[in-house]
Amino acid sequence: MKHTTIVIVDGMGGGIGVQLIGKLRESIDKNIEKDTEIIALGTNAVATERMVKAGANRGATGENAIRVSVNDGDFILGPIGIVIGNSMMGEITPAMAEAILAAPGERILLPMQQDHFYIAGLEQLPLAKMTDRAIEIFKERLKARSAAD
Repeated sequence: MKHTTIVIVDGMGGGIGVQLIGKLRESIDKNIEKDTEIIALGTNAVATERMVKAGANRGATGENAIRVSVNDGDFILGPIGIVIGNSMMGEITPAMAEAILAAPGERILLPMQQDHFYIAGLEQLPLAKMTDRAIEIFKERLKARSAAD
């Protein structure tokens, strides 16, 4: 199994990142866990600390850490606001959003209806269901990636 790096980006209180990390840790097969690293990237120290406590292997905080470290991810997970400059109450800078969009990893984003923008055609789901679906997509993409190697 090829080494896989998963980057979780979150801000504010880090609650979405905490849920994603918890579900990733539950779902990662024990045989591949040693080849999988989860990196928590927070827009603030509280978010990063909570994600590391939830099971991330390591974490970093702030604009520059996100702009640099997001490039390490084979997969990037977080709320959709991480790719929209000035979202999440201004915690996502345009430079952060641009770096996340330009990063080489596959992005799996939760369609949170927040910050006065809405995604037409998507059913509003509870956060737990969105995180479950994000993990399903991750597993599908990981399997496809492994088959291509």
